[in-house]
Amino acid sequence: MQLHIKNMVCDRCKLVVKAELEKLGLSPLSVQLGVVQLQENTIQNKIAEQLNKRLKELGFEIIDDRRSRLIEGVKKIIIELLYSDNEYPNVKVSDLLADKLHYDYSYLSRLFSETEGITIEHYLILQKIERAKELIIYDELTLSDIAYQLGYSSTAHLSAQFKKVTGMTPGTFRKQQAQSRKELDKVGKK
Repeated sequence: MQLHIKNMVCDRCKLVVKAELEKLGLSPLSVQLGVVQLQENTIQNKIAEQLNKRLKELGFEIIDDRRSRLIEGVKKIIIELLYSDNEYPNVKVSDLLADKLHYDYSYLSRLFSETEGITIEHYLILQKIERAKELIIYDELTLSDIAYQLGYSSTAHLSAQFKKVTGMTPGTFRKQQAQSRKELDKVGKK
């Protein structure tokens, strides 16, 4: 049985969800970002209710409908793109999303905007800036390396977007590392 889970966007999230499944006596075969494959073919109603309740308490939610799964798919692909060890692909994100989700990008874009209240492009920018903040705080890469890793055409482009989103330059941010970062599943929400 496969479950789609909203807001499961990091490795720690996967561990938390897996632990909750196991506490309820379920056997997860694999736990990936947003998707859990269970050994069980069905779940008893009582256990399903307990699972739903516990996941909601932890900030997760089981997704039942196709539209919600598509939105989570878009978010998952963007997050994987920015957090993978691979080089940022030399392909348009719109093409990547359409190819991986098997839907026309204009449909995905319209659905995402209607549901999330922001465009996919803006969501991508916000996620890139959050990733840039993390990489700046780690202080292992130059700003030029960070710009390249996140697919920016130049350090100036990253700096301009960073300032537009955060109100400060990357250099100022580095000096003020106490600046709080947003959780990945909260990016794009007020």
